[in-house]
Amino acid sequence: MNEWLDRAQEKDREDKLAKYKKEFYLGEAIHYMDGNSLGLMSRPAERSLLDVMEDWKQHGIDGWTRGDRPWFYMSERLGEMMADLVGADAHEVLATNSTTMNIHQTVRTLYQPTDDRYRILVDDLNFPSDIYAVQSILDDYGHSDGMVKVPSDDGHTLSTEAIIDRMDESVALVLLPSVLYRSGQVLEMKKLTEKAHEKGILIGFDLCHSIGSVPHELKKWGVDFAMWCTYKHLNGGPGSVGGLYVHERHHNLAVSLKGWFGNNKETQFDMAHTFDQARDISQYQVGTPHIFSMAPLLGSLKMFQEAGMMNIRRKSLELTSFMMDMIEAVLEGHEVEIVTPRAHAHRGGHILIGHPKAAGINAALKSKGVIPDFRAPNYVRIAPVALYNSFEDVHHTVMILKEIMDDRLYEQFDNKRGVIA
Repeated sequence: MNEWLDRAQEKDREDKLAKYKKEFYLGEAIHYMDGNSLGLMSRPAERSLLDVMEDWKQHGIDGWTRGDRPWFYMSERLGEMMADLVGADAHEVLATNSTTMNIHQTVRTLYQPTDDRYRILVDDLNFPSDIYAVQSILDDYGHSDGMVKVPSDDGHTLSTEAIIDRMDESVALVLLPSVLYRSGQVLEMKKLTEKAHEKGILIGFDLCHSIGSVPHELKKWGVDFAMWCTYKHLNGGPGSVGGLYVHERHHNLAVSLKGWFGNNKETQFDMAHTFDQARDISQYQVGTPHIFSMAPLLGSLKMFQEAGMMNIRRKSLELTSFMMDMIEAVLEGHEVEIVTPRAHAHRGGHILIGHPKAAGINAALKSKGVIPDFRAPNYVRIAPVALYNSFEDVHHTVMILKEIMDDRLYEQFDNKRGVIA
């Protein structure tokens, strides 16, 4: 087995992003492999939160407009910092609300149903919150039967052609994930956008499992809208504020959910009862921004700007490739199935493995200092993150998994899901 350790250590010596690991708080003897669910706290994120708290201490209400980080413009400032991560212009990207709220805000604004074209196309593998939001919007519009789900042939992945085949003249809008939250499959966003527009259909993507791990070119591809969370790969902290993108060609539409922070900033404090909608992405804000839930991102996103998304993506793919190669080699005969696509173009930043005793395996891994998460019915997600995981971390994780499988240690744990994972 030393050959795998030798390879891991050689890769770590060549790793240009290795210096960022020391910027994160990692527990003793912990191999954190759950960054696709909740990213770790970094020192820059901690400092920026403390800086914003100091602004409150020093300036009180004047913190809205004074200091190096005026709160009044923080949503837009963070949007500008995220623009390169999604491949958009700064005036099209905003930090605000949560992912689910941003689905409501974008879809309710862009969805323009007619008697003949009112369906919304989604997929059978999407995260439940997306489905709940879309169904509630359809219910409100009187089109409760308007959801069309693209099925999966294997229960793990989606066919691009199957999605396109369902883009018929009854579909008004498409909402899909960029990366499937279970299997880690990356969808062909560029091709899907082209085909949707050829048929006169608006299309958007939930980037929760790709932002910060997969580069995007939303503006170049012509994507109409997107939304994402910031607490996974972006390491913004639990409940950190979400992000959204809306192509500038849609900024002339009246936003569905109106609130005073979506007002033109120049007239916002006139307190008029007539809504003066902002001209740029700011129009998608609703209420007062959640400053402390945004502050850690000021520090975290600076690391992404320094490291560069292409470098992050390159290492992420190398980490997951190394992990899959090692699992296949050292766990042969243990009925461990790798579900995630092998092709780089179709794989995000995590892998999914299947086994009948997956819940027990997940619990056993945690007992040994490896932090993954479980997904029903029989799967474990493992996410080595480019900014704070090393190749030696991956080696140790797989060797611990081998010990668990060889000694059947998973039998010491209940094979059922915990409250979270």
